[in-house]
Amino acid sequence: MGKLYLIATPIGNLEDISARALRLLRDAVCIAAEDTRQTGKLLAHYGIRTPMIAYHEHNKLTRIGAVLERLATGDVALVSDAGTPGLNDPGYELARAALAAGYEVSPIPGPCAPIAALTASGLPTDSFVYLGYLPRRSAQRKSLLGELARERRTLIALETPHRLMESLEDILAVLGDRPLAVGRELTKLHEEFVRGSVEDAVKHFRTHPPLGEITLVIGGAEEPVKWGEAQVRSALKREAKRGLPASELAEEIASQSGWNKRDVYKLIHT
Repeated sequence: MGKLYLIATPIGNLEDISARALRLLRDAVCIAAEDTRQTGKLLAHYGIRTPMIAYHEHNKLTRIGAVLERLATGDVALVSDAGTPGLNDPGYELARAALAAGYEVSPIPGPCAPIAALTASGLPTDSFVYLGYLPRRSAQRKSLLGELARERRTLIALETPHRLMESLEDILAVLGDRPLAVGRELTKLHEEFVRGSVEDAVKHFRTHPPLGEITLVIGGAEEPVKWGEAQVRSALKREAKRGLPASELAEEIASQSGWNKRDVYKLIHT
Protein backbone atom coordinates (compact mmCIF):
# COMPACT_ATOMS: atom_id res chain seq x y z
CA MET A 1 0.00 0.00 0.00
CA GLY A 2 1.40 3.38 -1.02
CA LYS A 3 1.59 6.69 0.77
CA LEU A 4 0.38 10.09 -0.45
CA TYR A 5 3.13 12.70 -0.18
CA LEU A 6 2.17 16.38 -0.27
CA ILE A 7 5.38 17.85 -1.69
CA ALA A 8 6.13 21.58 -1.59
CA THR A 9 7.81 22.81 -4.78
CA PRO A 10 9.67 26.07 -5.58
CA ILE A 11 7.65 29.28 -5.81
CA GLY A 12 10.28 30.80 -8.09
CA ASN A 13 13.85 29.68 -7.59
CA LEU A 14 14.30 26.07 -8.70
CA GLU A 15 17.01 25.55 -6.08
CA ASP A 16 14.42 25.86 -3.31
CA ILE A 17 13.55 22.18 -3.11
CA SER A 18 14.83 19.61 -0.66
CA ALA A 19 16.84 16.49 -1.44
CA ARG A 20 14.08 14.44 0.17
CA ALA A 21 11.44 15.99 -2.08
CA LEU A 22 13.51 15.19 -5.18
CA ARG A 23 14.04 11.59 -4.05
CA LEU A 24 10.32 11.08 -3.44
CA LEU A 25 9.42 12.59 -6.81
CA ARG A 26 11.80 10.13 -8.46
CA ASP A 27 10.57 7.12 -6.51
CA ALA A 28 6.81 7.76 -6.76
CA VAL A 29 4.74 5.64 -9.12
CA CYS A 30 2.92 8.79 -10.17
CA ILE A 31 2.93 12.56 -9.64
CA ALA A 32 -0.47 14.27 -9.39
CA ALA A 33 0.30 17.77 -10.65
CA GLU A 34 -1.84 20.89 -10.65
CA ASP A 35 -0.12 22.07 -13.85
CA THR A 36 1.72 19.31 -15.68
CA ARG A 37 3.51 21.81 -17.91
CA GLN A 38 4.88 23.79 -14.96
CA THR A 39 5.80 20.65 -13.03
CA GLY A 40 7.35 19.24 -16.19
CA LYS A 41 9.88 22.09 -16.20
CA LEU A 42 10.90 21.26 -12.63
CA LEU A 43 11.18 17.53 -13.38
CA ALA A 44 13.21 18.18 -16.55
CA HIS A 45 15.58 20.45 -14.62
CA TYR A 46 16.36 17.60 -12.21
CA GLY A 47 16.18 14.76 -14.74
CA ILE A 48 13.09 13.15 -13.19
CA ARG A 49 10.93 11.02 -15.48
CA THR A 50 8.12 9.93 -13.17
CA PRO A 51 4.72 9.78 -14.97
CA MET A 52 2.28 12.60 -14.22
CA ILE A 53 -1.48 12.99 -14.18
CA ALA A 54 -3.29 16.31 -14.08
CA TYR A 55 -4.98 17.08 -10.77
CA HIS A 56 -6.32 20.64 -10.63
CA GLU A 57 -9.23 22.77 -9.47
CA HIS A 58 -11.49 21.79 -12.38
CA ASN A 59 -11.03 18.01 -12.21
CA LYS A 60 -10.00 17.41 -8.60
CA LEU A 61 -13.19 15.62 -7.59
CA THR A 62 -13.36 13.35 -10.65
CA ARG A 63 -9.66 12.45 -10.43
CA ILE A 64 -9.65 11.26 -6.82
CA GLY A 65 -10.52 7.71 -7.86
CA ALA A 66 -7.63 7.60 -10.36
CA VAL A 67 -5.16 8.77 -7.72
CA LEU A 68 -6.41 6.21 -5.21
CA GLU A 69 -5.93 3.47 -7.84
CA ARG A 70 -2.30 4.47 -8.19
CA LEU A 71 -1.87 4.59 -4.41
CA ALA A 72 -2.85 0.94 -4.37
CA THR A 73 0.32 0.20 -6.38
CA GLY A 74 2.79 2.55 -4.63
CA ASP A 75 3.56 6.05 -3.42
CA VAL A 76 1.98 9.08 -5.11
CA ALA A 77 3.34 12.63 -4.94
CA LEU A 78 0.92 15.55 -5.03
CA VAL A 79 2.35 18.89 -6.16
CA SER A 80 0.87 22.27 -7.02
CA ASP A 81 2.33 24.48 -9.73
CA ALA A 82 4.28 26.29 -7.00
CA GLY A 83 4.46 26.17 -3.23
CA THR A 84 2.67 23.89 -0.79
CA PRO A 85 -0.22 21.76 -2.14
CA GLY A 86 -3.49 22.15 -0.31
CA LEU A 87 -2.75 25.73 0.69
CA ASN A 88 -4.80 27.78 -1.78
CA ASP A 89 -4.20 24.95 -4.25
CA PRO A 90 -5.98 21.60 -4.78
CA GLY A 91 -5.13 19.00 -2.15
CA TYR A 92 -7.56 19.05 0.76
CA GLU A 93 -10.14 16.79 -0.88
CA LEU A 94 -7.53 14.28 -2.06
CA ALA A 95 -5.81 14.12 1.34
CA ARG A 96 -9.18 13.56 3.00
CA ALA A 97 -10.14 10.83 0.54
CA ALA A 98 -6.77 9.08 0.92
CA LEU A 99 -7.09 9.09 4.70
CA ALA A 100 -10.63 7.75 4.49
CA ALA A 101 -9.40 4.94 2.25
CA GLY A 102 -6.78 3.96 4.81
CA TYR A 103 -3.68 5.45 3.16
CA GLU A 104 -1.04 7.45 4.99
CA VAL A 105 -0.68 11.12 4.08
CA SER A 106 2.67 12.79 4.73
CA PRO A 107 3.73 16.44 4.23
CA ILE A 108 7.10 17.23 2.68
CA PRO A 109 7.66 20.85 3.79
CA GLY A 110 9.24 23.53 1.69
CA PRO A 111 8.41 26.79 -0.09
CA CYS A 112 5.25 28.64 0.94
CA ALA A 113 4.64 32.20 -0.29
CA PRO A 114 2.49 33.37 2.67
CA ILE A 115 5.06 32.22 5.24
CA ALA A 116 7.99 33.54 3.21
CA ALA A 117 6.36 36.97 2.97
CA LEU A 118 5.44 36.99 6.66
CA THR A 119 8.93 36.17 7.92
CA ALA A 120 10.52 38.91 5.80
CA SER A 121 7.80 41.51 6.34
CA GLY A 122 9.12 43.05 9.53
CA LEU A 123 5.68 42.59 11.12
CA PRO A 124 4.81 40.33 14.09
CA THR A 125 5.10 36.65 13.21
CA ASP A 126 4.07 35.01 16.49
CA SER A 127 0.38 34.87 15.58
CA PHE A 128 -1.34 35.50 12.26
CA VAL A 129 -4.49 34.95 10.18
CA TYR A 130 -4.20 33.67 6.61
CA LEU A 131 -6.99 34.87 4.31
CA GLY A 132 -6.05 33.34 0.97
CA TYR A 133 -7.04 35.52 -1.99
CA LEU A 134 -9.09 38.58 -1.09
CA PRO A 135 -12.61 38.68 -2.60
CA ARG A 136 -12.71 40.03 -6.15
CA ARG A 137 -15.53 42.51 -5.64
CA SER A 138 -14.96 45.63 -3.57
CA ALA A 139 -18.17 45.28 -1.54
CA GLN A 140 -17.30 41.73 -0.48
CA ARG A 141 -13.69 42.72 0.15
CA LYS A 142 -14.72 45.60 2.38
CA SER A 143 -17.16 43.37 4.24
CA LEU A 144 -14.41 40.85 5.00
CA LEU A 145 -11.99 43.57 6.06
CA GLY A 146 -14.67 45.07 8.29
CA GLU A 147 -15.05 41.75 10.09
CA LEU A 148 -11.30 41.79 10.73
CA ALA A 149 -11.02 45.43 11.77
CA ARG A 150 -10.43 44.54 15.44
CA GLU A 151 -8.24 41.50 14.74
CA ARG A 152 -4.90 42.07 16.48
CA ARG A 153 -3.03 39.28 14.75
CA THR A 154 -1.07 39.94 11.57
CA LEU A 155 -3.13 39.38 8.41
CA ILE A 156 -1.78 37.64 5.31
CA ALA A 157 -3.53 37.69 1.94
CA LEU A 158 -2.78 36.93 -1.69
CA GLU A 159 -3.66 39.31 -4.49
CA THR A 160 -3.36 39.61 -8.26
CA PRO A 161 -1.53 42.52 -9.96
CA HIS A 162 -4.66 43.90 -11.66
CA ARG A 163 -6.60 44.05 -8.37
CA LEU A 164 -3.79 45.22 -6.09
CA MET A 165 -4.51 48.96 -6.22
CA GLU A 166 -8.24 48.49 -5.57
CA SER A 167 -7.50 46.19 -2.65
CA LEU A 168 -4.96 48.58 -1.14
CA GLU A 169 -7.46 51.42 -1.36
CA ASP A 170 -10.14 49.27 0.32
CA ILE A 171 -7.68 48.28 3.06
CA LEU A 172 -6.87 51.95 3.63
CA ALA A 173 -10.56 52.88 3.75
CA VAL A 174 -11.62 50.08 6.12
CA LEU A 175 -8.56 49.36 8.27
CA GLY A 176 -6.79 52.71 8.09
CA ASP A 177 -3.14 53.44 7.37
CA ARG A 178 -1.66 50.40 9.07
CA PRO A 179 1.83 48.92 8.77
CA LEU A 180 2.02 46.84 5.61
CA ALA A 181 4.48 44.80 3.57
CA VAL A 182 3.86 43.82 -0.04
CA GLY A 183 5.96 40.89 -1.28
CA ARG A 184 6.16 40.54 -5.03
CA GLU A 185 7.75 37.77 -7.11
CA LEU A 186 9.20 36.11 -4.01
CA THR A 187 12.44 34.11 -4.58
CA LYS A 188 12.49 35.14 -8.25
CA LEU A 189 14.96 37.37 -10.08
CA HIS A 190 12.84 40.50 -9.62
CA GLU A 191 11.79 39.88 -6.01
CA GLU A 192 10.55 43.08 -4.36
CA PHE A 193 9.34 44.07 -0.91
CA VAL A 194 7.51 47.34 -0.34
CA ARG A 195 7.44 47.95 3.41
CA GLY A 196 5.93 50.87 5.28
CA SER A 197 2.25 51.72 5.54
CA VAL A 198 -0.79 51.09 3.35
CA GLU A 199 -0.58 54.65 2.07
CA ASP A 200 3.11 54.19 1.22
CA ALA A 201 2.21 51.12 -0.85
CA VAL A 202 -0.59 52.98 -2.65
CA LYS A 203 1.81 55.78 -3.61
CA HIS A 204 4.48 53.31 -4.75
CA PHE A 205 2.27 51.20 -6.98
CA ARG A 206 0.59 54.22 -8.55
CA THR A 207 3.88 54.97 -10.24
CA HIS A 208 5.21 51.39 -10.40
CA PRO A 209 2.46 49.15 -11.83
CA PRO A 210 2.78 45.71 -10.17
CA LEU A 211 3.53 42.47 -11.98
CA GLY A 212 3.77 38.86 -10.87
CA GLU A 213 2.67 37.01 -7.75
CA ILE A 214 1.77 39.24 -4.79
CA THR A 215 1.44 38.59 -1.06
CA LEU A 216 0.14 41.20 1.41
CA VAL A 217 1.14 41.23 5.07
CA ILE A 218 -1.01 43.65 7.09
CA GLY A 219 -0.40 44.75 10.65
CA GLY A 220 -3.09 43.78 13.16
CA ALA A 221 -5.29 46.23 15.04
CA GLU A 222 -3.57 48.10 17.84
CA GLU A 223 -4.45 47.39 21.45
CA PRO A 224 -7.20 49.87 22.34
CA VAL A 225 -6.40 52.41 25.05
CA LYS A 226 -8.71 51.78 27.97
CA TRP A 227 -10.66 54.83 29.12
CA GLY A 228 -10.48 56.14 32.63
CA GLU A 229 -13.60 56.08 34.81
CA ALA A 230 -14.17 59.82 34.37
CA GLN A 231 -14.16 59.44 30.58
CA VAL A 232 -16.63 56.55 30.76
CA ARG A 233 -18.99 58.50 33.04
CA SER A 234 -18.78 61.49 30.70
CA ALA A 235 -19.67 59.33 27.70
CA LEU A 236 -22.55 57.73 29.59
CA LYS A 237 -23.94 61.12 30.51
CA ARG A 238 -23.66 62.33 26.94
CA GLU A 239 -25.10 59.22 25.29
CA ALA A 240 -27.90 58.81 27.87
CA LYS A 241 -29.69 61.67 26.09
CA ARG A 242 -30.40 59.27 23.21
CA GLY A 243 -32.74 57.30 25.45
CA LEU A 244 -31.15 53.90 24.86
CA PRO A 245 -31.98 51.05 27.26
CA ALA A 246 -29.28 50.64 29.91
CA SER A 247 -28.05 47.30 28.47
CA GLU A 248 -27.63 48.75 24.97
CA LEU A 249 -25.94 51.85 26.32
CA ALA A 250 -23.54 49.74 28.37
CA GLU A 251 -22.70 47.58 25.36
CA GLU A 252 -22.03 50.58 23.13
CA ILE A 253 -19.79 52.36 25.62
CA ALA A 254 -17.99 49.12 26.46
CA SER A 255 -17.08 48.61 22.79
CA GLN A 256 -15.63 52.12 22.63
CA SER A 257 -13.87 52.27 25.97
CA GLY A 258 -12.24 48.87 26.40
CA TRP A 259 -14.29 48.31 29.57
CA ASN A 260 -16.23 45.20 30.41
CA LYS A 261 -19.95 45.63 29.65
CA ARG A 262 -20.88 44.54 33.17
CA ASP A 263 -18.64 47.20 34.74
CA VAL A 264 -20.11 49.90 32.50
CA TYR A 265 -23.62 48.75 33.45
CA LYS A 266 -22.72 49.11 37.15
CA LEU A 267 -21.61 52.72 36.57
CA ILE A 268 -24.97 53.52 34.97
CA HIS A 269 -26.66 52.65 38.26
CA THR A 270 -24.24 54.38 40.62
